[in-house]
Amino acid sequence: MTDWTTVTEVGGSLAAIGGAAYARHAHPAAYWSAVGLPASVVRLLASYSSTMDACGLTVEPPRWRALAVKATTRREIRPVPPRRGLIRPTATGLRMRLRLAPGQEPADIAASAERLRHAWGVHAVYVRDIKPGVVELRLVGFDVLRDVRMPRRARGGLLRVPVALREDATAFVRDYRAVPHELVLGATLSGKSMYLRNLIAGLATQPVVLAGIDCKRGVELSPFADRFSALAVDQRQAADLLPVLVAEMEDRYDLIKARQGIAPGTPDELITSDIWGLPDEDRPPPIVLFIDEVAELFLVASRKDEDRRDEMVTQLIRLAQLGRAAGIYLEVCGQRFGAELGKGATMLRAQLTGRVCHRVNDEASAKMALGDIAPEAVYAACSIPAERPGLAAVGDTSGGWSRIRTPHLTLAEAAATCRAASLLTPDVPALAPFRPSAPAVPAQSPRPVPAPHPAP
Repeated sequence: MTDWTTVTEVGGSLAAIGGAAYARHAHPAAYWSAVGLPASVVRLLASYSSTMDACGLTVEPPRWRALAVKATTRREIRPVPPRRGLIRPTATGLRMRLRLAPGQEPADIAASAERLRHAWGVHAVYVRDIKPGVVELRLVGFDVLRDVRMPRRARGGLLRVPVALREDATAFVRDYRAVPHELVLGATLSGKSMYLRNLIAGLATQPVVLAGIDCKRGVELSPFADRFSALAVDQRQAADLLPVLVAEMEDRYDLIKARQGIAPGTPDELITSDIWGLPDEDRPPPIVLFIDEVAELFLVASRKDEDRRDEMVTQLIRLAQLGRAAGIYLEVCGQRFGAELGKGATMLRAQLTGRVCHRVNDEASAKMALGDIAPEAVYAACSIPAERPGLAAVGDTSGGWSRIRTPHLTLAEAAATCRAASLLTPDVPALAPFRPSAPAVPAQSPRPVPAPHPAP
C-alpha cells in the first residue's frame, strides 16, 4: 500500500509538471492565468524593494523622515524605492503605476526594464508616461505575438481600425485622422497583404469611399470589388483615375472655401479649414486610396511611358500634400520604395507619415521605411524571422516605434465582409466610371436527386 501511494504521488507530480510545461507552450494564456500570474505577483511583492535597489532606482529618504526613523527606532536609514500603486492583473500580464521619487525620470525606469523582466520572471516590461511624476509599468507574461488575439476592448470608430497587436498586448489602431498617409513595405510572404486585408475589412463597415490601384491585374484588390467605389488594375487605368481624384479634391476645397465665406455674426465654430468642420449634410464622405505595389507605377518601358509616369507621380504627390483637408488618405504598399524608382519617389515618401515595415530582403529597404524617422527600428525590421509572417516594425514621425503583428484573416472572410457591406458604399458620381464589377461567385453544382424507391 505504501509503494502504491508513493507511485501515485510521484506520478501525479510528474503529470502536473508535464501538464504545466505543455500548457505553457501550447496555451500560454491559460498557463499565465493559472500559474504565471500568481507566481509573478508573489515574486514582485517579495522582492520589490531589493530589486529597485539593485537596479539603482532608489533615492535617499527626505531628511525629516530620516530623523524621525533614527529618533524612534534607531534603525539603519535605507534608500526608498518609487512608491508602488495597486497591481492590476490582465489576461496577458500585469499593470502597476509608480510614483517617481524626486530626481527620477521615466527614462530611468525604462533603462532598467530588462533587469526588471528577469527579476520578476515575465516576458517583457514596458514603461508608459502617465503624467508628471507617474509612470505605468506594463508587465507582459508571455509572447503575445506568437498567437495573435486582438483585445476585446480595442476601440475603433470612423477611420479608426484596430488592425494589429502590439508587443505590449495593446491594439495598434490605424487612425487616418491622426496619421493621414502611410507607407507599408514588405517582401513576398512577409504579411503585407494580410495587413492590407485586415485594414480593408475594418473600413468596409464604415461610411468610407474605398478606391484602389492594383497594377498586378487586380489580383490583390479584386476580391473586395463589392465594396470598392473605384479600382484601377493597370497603369493606363491608374493614369485615368488619379486625375479624377485630384479633381474631386479640388471640388472639396471649393466647398470648404464657400463655407468660409465669413459673414458678420458667424460663430467661430462654423469657420473651418477641412471637411470635418462642415455640417453633416454638406460633408462629403472620406476617401481612402489603396495602392498595391507602388513600384509598378514608376516602371517605364518607353519615352511615352515616362511622361505618363511623371504625371501620375505628380498627382500622387498632390494628393499626399493636400488630400488630408479634403478627406482623402493614401495607403501605399510595396516591396521596396526609394529614390532609385525615379523622380518624385523621395518626395512622395516624405509625405507618408506612418511607416510599417515587414520582413524585407535587405537592410536598405528597412532604412527606406524607418531610417529617416526611427533609426532604432531598422535593426528590428531586419531581424524579423521568415517563419513569423505578419510581424512588422511600425513607426511615425514622432520617433517612436514598436513591433506589431497582424491577426490571421482569410481572403474568403475578408471578401465576405466586403460583400455584406456593399450597400454601405457611398455614392461618388465622379468615381462611377471606375466602379469595378463584382467577381462572379461560382455556382454550386446541384446535388443529384436520389432515385425514388417503390413503396414496400
